[in-house]
Amino acid sequence: MIVIMKNNANNAQVSNVTARVEQLGCGAHISEGEERTIIGIIGNGRPLTREQIERMDGVERVVSILRPFKLASRDFHPKDTIVSINGIAVGGKQLIVMAGPCAVESHEQLLTTARAVKSAGAHVVRGGAFKPRTSPYSFQGMGEAGLKILAAARAETGLPVVTEVMSPEQVPLVTTYSDILQIGARNMQNYALLHAVGEAQRPVLLKRGMMSTIEELLMSAEYILSHGNDRVILCERGIRTFEGYTRNTLDISAVPLLKQLSHLPVVVDPSHGTGKWELVEPVSRAAVAAGADGLLIEVHPHPEEAVSDGAQSLKPARFAELMKGLRPIAEAVGRTM
Repeated sequence: MIVIMKNNANNAQVSNVTARVEQLGCGAHISEGEERTIIGIIGNGRPLTREQIERMDGVERVVSILRPFKLASRDFHPKDTIVSINGIAVGGKQLIVMAGPCAVESHEQLLTTARAVKSAGAHVVRGGAFKPRTSPYSFQGMGEAGLKILAAARAETGLPVVTEVMSPEQVPLVTTYSDILQIGARNMQNYALLHAVGEAQRPVLLKRGMMSTIEELLMSAEYILSHGNDRVILCERGIRTFEGYTRNTLDISAVPLLKQLSHLPVVVDPSHGTGKWELVEPVSRAAVAAGADGLLIEVHPHPEEAVSDGAQSLKPARFAELMKGLRPIAEAVGRTM
C-alpha cells in the first residue's frame, strides 16, 4: 500500500504515520514530491488495514499497490528518478552515453579508448576488470590491476567509470575504484550481491538477465531499493530467444514499458543486444527514439585483437560517427547530448 499525504501535511504528521506503520511491523519509505509526500508501506508485518492509517491526521488516502515491486513502481514514486553521478544526470533531459571496451586489457588500451570516447562526446567510461565468462578457460579479467587502470582513466579524462562487480565480497574493492557498480545479466538474481550493492549506497547499473522477464528485473531492483539506495539504473541488454542471427534479441519494447511501470532511468546496451558491430548504430538510434535515457556501447581501438567481444565492438572512428548520428534523433525526442 501507499499512503498519500495531503498537500498541506506537516513533518510531524508524516513522522506519525511512519511511526505507526513501523509499529505495525512494516517498513515505511518516504517519497517527497513537489506537491505532496507519499509513504510506501513495505513488508509482511501484522495484518495492516487501510482504516488503521487513513484516519490519521494529514492522510489524504491509502491506495493498494497490486504489483509485487513496490519501491520501483511509478505508483509509489510518480516523478522520474534522476541518478546523479559526479555531475552527470542519468534520467534527465540529457542522453547519457557510456562507452569503452568489454574488458580492460592494458593501460594503453583503456586510456586510448577513454580519450577517444570522451573526444566523441561520451559521458562515462566502461570497462570490465572482472569478467564472468561461459568458459573457465576464457580471459577472466585483470582484477584489481584493471580497476586501477580504470581509476587512471578517470583521473586523466574526468569521466566517471562503470565496471562490473560479481560477488558480495568484491563490493568494497570495486567501490573503491568505480563510480557505478554494474550487475551483469548473469548476476541479476544473485540476491546476496543485490543486497550488498544496495547497502553500498552507490549508483548501480542493473542489467536484465538473458532469460528474465520485466517483472523479474524490477523485483531485482527492489532488492537494491529496499536498502534505501535509490540510485538504480535499469539496463536492457537483450534476451535469449530462438533467433540465431544475433547474439541476443534486443527488446526495444522494454524501454517504454519500463518507463511506464517504473520511475527508474533506463539505458540500452546495443552491443550485447545484437553481438554485431554493424547493428549497433541502427539499434542505438531505435533505443533513443523509444525513450532510452542512455546507451552502453562497447568501443575498442583494435577489435580484431580484443580478448572479449571484439565482434560487437566499434572502433573509435565509428563510435564518433555514431554519436554524430544520434544527435538529431535525440533532439527530435526532446533530449540533448
